[in-house]
Amino acid sequence: MNTLWIDFLPLLAFYAALWARDIYVATAVGILASAATIAVTLARRMPVRPMAWVSFALIVVFGGATLLLHDDTFIKWKPTVLYWLFALALALAPRVAGRNLIRALLERELRLPDAIWRKVNDSWAAFFGVLGALNLVLAYNFSTLVWATYKVFGTMALMLVFVIAQGLMLQRHVQSGDDAS
Repeated sequence: MNTLWIDFLPLLAFYAALWARDIYVATAVGILASAATIAVTLARRMPVRPMAWVSFALIVVFGGATLLLHDDTFIKWKPTVLYWLFALALALAPRVAGRNLIRALLERELRLPDAIWRKVNDSWAAFFGVLGALNLVLAYNFSTLVWATYKVFGTMALMLVFVIAQGLMLQRHVQSGDDAS
């Protein structure tokens, strides 16, 4: 099974449970589905990416708080915390550890000048910051179903648009393997 589907299945299960029941059942389903995807990944003897572990820990903590306190605010904050952690990691890694995380992820497929790698990394950090803020706007100003629809489908659409726009902007900077600095 493709890892993208494994990552997306807990979101779809959450959304389906929200439609069928309520936010509390959906939260429990999301926690269980996330645990199942980790278990399936491990059973297939595949490594679980650090991002998947962080997301799993957050859904257990924020989802658990939602269920224990019967307050959906916690689960609605989970995406924001996740996106802001990504933004923080991307912004701080080059400055603290001297490592551009986007470059580390993509440099085998893409050759870019150092200055462009910095811009790409910073733009991803800003993008995740905006996604987190947008999640809160929807969580506090719209129904739970509207928020969940954004969470499941809206963020995926925004990410696709962002990736396409970035690809179009980067195509003029792509270098051959011999030209990369």
